[in-house]
Amino acid sequence: MRKKEFTSFDVAAVVRELKDAVLDSRVSNIYQLDAKTFLLKLHKANGPPLNLVLEAGKRLHMTSYELEKPSTPPAFCMALRKYLRDAWLTGVEQHEFERVATFMFKTREGAIQLVLELFGDGNFILISEKGVILQALSFKRMRDRNVLRGERFIFAPSGGKNPFKVIKEEFYEGLKAFGDVEVVRAAARFLGVGGLYAEEVLLRACIEKTKQCSTLSDLELDAMFQALQCLLSQVADGELEPIIVLDETGAFIDVVPLKLKNYEGAKQQPCASYNEALDEYYVRAKALEKATAGVEVDTLKREAERLERIIKSQKETMAESDAKAEREKRIGDMIYAHTAELQGLLERFTAGKQAGKEWATIISEVSKEKKAGLKPASFFDSFDEKGLVVNVCADGLVFGLTSRRSPFENAAEFYERGKQSRQKAVGARTACDEYCKKLTEVQAKIKTVEKLETAKPAEAVEELERRRVKPKEWFEKFRWFVSSDGFLVVAGKDAVSNEVLVKKHTESWDVVFHSDIVGAPFVVVKTEGKEPSDQVLKEAAEFAAAYSRGWREGFGSVDVYWVKPEQLSKKGPSGEYIPHGAFMVSGKRNWMRNTPLGVAIGVVIKEAGESKLLGGPVDAVKATAKAHIVVIPGDVSGKDLLKRVFVILGGKVPKEERERILKASVEEIREFIPYGKGRILED
Repeated sequence: MRKKEFTSFDVAAVVRELKDAVLDSRVSNIYQLDAKTFLLKLHKANGPPLNLVLEAGKRLHMTSYELEKPSTPPAFCMALRKYLRDAWLTGVEQHEFERVATFMFKTREGAIQLVLELFGDGNFILISEKGVILQALSFKRMRDRNVLRGERFIFAPSGGKNPFKVIKEEFYEGLKAFGDVEVVRAAARFLGVGGLYAEEVLLRACIEKTKQCSTLSDLELDAMFQALQCLLSQVADGELEPIIVLDETGAFIDVVPLKLKNYEGAKQQPCASYNEALDEYYVRAKALEKATAGVEVDTLKREAERLERIIKSQKETMAESDAKAEREKRIGDMIYAHTAELQGLLERFTAGKQAGKEWATIISEVSKEKKAGLKPASFFDSFDEKGLVVNVCADGLVFGLTSRRSPFENAAEFYERGKQSRQKAVGARTACDEYCKKLTEVQAKIKTVEKLETAKPAEAVEELERRRVKPKEWFEKFRWFVSSDGFLVVAGKDAVSNEVLVKKHTESWDVVFHSDIVGAPFVVVKTEGKEPSDQVLKEAAEFAAAYSRGWREGFGSVDVYWVKPEQLSKKGPSGEYIPHGAFMVSGKRNWMRNTPLGVAIGVVIKEAGESKLLGGPVDAVKATAKAHIVVIPGDVSGKDLLKRVFVILGGKVPKEERERILKASVEEIREFIPYGKGRILED
């Protein structure tokens, strides 16, 4: 059975990991992904951005995927932003081993708590420093407490004893008090740990789960208590062994923080952390759920079965009506073939009655004549006194003739009934053809949907992988490119990044470039101890020139020089101040005069069909891009320039790649164009 909700052990394990991962981080933003799911973007000093997913009543974990965010935040999301944006996350705790996680924030207004309830329908509750409810995802009045704005917050009543605080004697007495209740049910209720972990405790203690509490020995209770303590200590000490449990087909069915005896023999996928395991499980489950939404194969199959029943019924009606029409026609034909005899038989009954005879007398007389083989009595079978119908038998057919009508009138009635039956058969055939057509359409849909049931999840997983946020390399915080001959070249974006780049990321064997103009980045060629080629020196010089102030001023070229890192210093002549992001250069400078200003923007298409935009010196981009354009200093700026870049790049790649390029972020293109303005150098 697929996991649907968190257990107390899940909360304890994920909170244990979050304490190491997110404490002392700042909330940069909050997004509401759907009615009950929120994403907290956190920033921690000297670390990559962190994304924390919280879903009321269901889950809590870090995510490494880029999740889709709505363009307009709902009201509760805006309230969270009002109170928590730019706040510092100072603590995260589990309340009394319940399915409740509390996040503590330090804000300008004081300490604020966000309570996430993971039981039932779930809830988010924002609490002031004084313990008063400020906001909630869902306000409600309940029997045991209220969640209302302005009222004091009270935690929901505990679902069981906190197993961390239960002593051995209390454990013994608590279980024995359940009497004849099965021990697995009693343990789940008494400790509030859920059925899975109650079973796990019993498996580890080698006790049958259906055993009654009243029959438990002290040795068995002690074994249970020790098994429980072992599970708790693993979680408390952070000795987690997170796994995703899979069924025979490879589909996810559960995710647990510890290796459990319950899942021995099942397929398992180990993960580096419980947050990672939860992320894989829930994000993939959401993606597959979304992918198969509307794929109603069971509904279609039920419709096909209904149509098959109707078609079968229509075919039976057709067969019956055709048979009846044929029989009625044969009777009519037979009446015409024996008109004289049948007329004589009818007259025997009408004449006898006119003579004052009883029907029984007439029937007896006709029956004697039939036995004697006399005509027309030989056609007689029986007589219906109530309906005055003479039943006759001829040519293997038994049918009734109304005595008050002539044989011709009787024949006409049979022909009419045969005609009606034939019309009914035609109607049934038309309806059957229509239902057969509908059945064919439904069966075709079933085949399509059955393919989608496997294809759509596969596409969803593939799309999921594309949305996975890859860990950033240190140089991705700067401007960078890889030269056409394989050297990494990194440039600062501003005074702060210039300072960090030179001080923290520049080695003695690297080469440092700078344009001979005020307002230019430092550019570092990471040589890894190798001799830099003339080509990388040329491309690095062009990179330094392009992102200098010369671009803004519309220069066609600038002079660029390069030096070794040891020639840079923060100590200037006596009394002279070296501003942040600037360095004093001593010794010989290696000049590269009249370096042209220009950047290329290109499209790289990987083997997996993924496309990626890149920018940098022309030769470096040409070396790897399938298509590219060149931008030089100019006066076209903003959307006009970016739109033109998209259009020209899109026209240079195959149609299937064009859509991906057009979906690229405008900011991604803007990042490559110095000062956000220029003009495209046409081929």
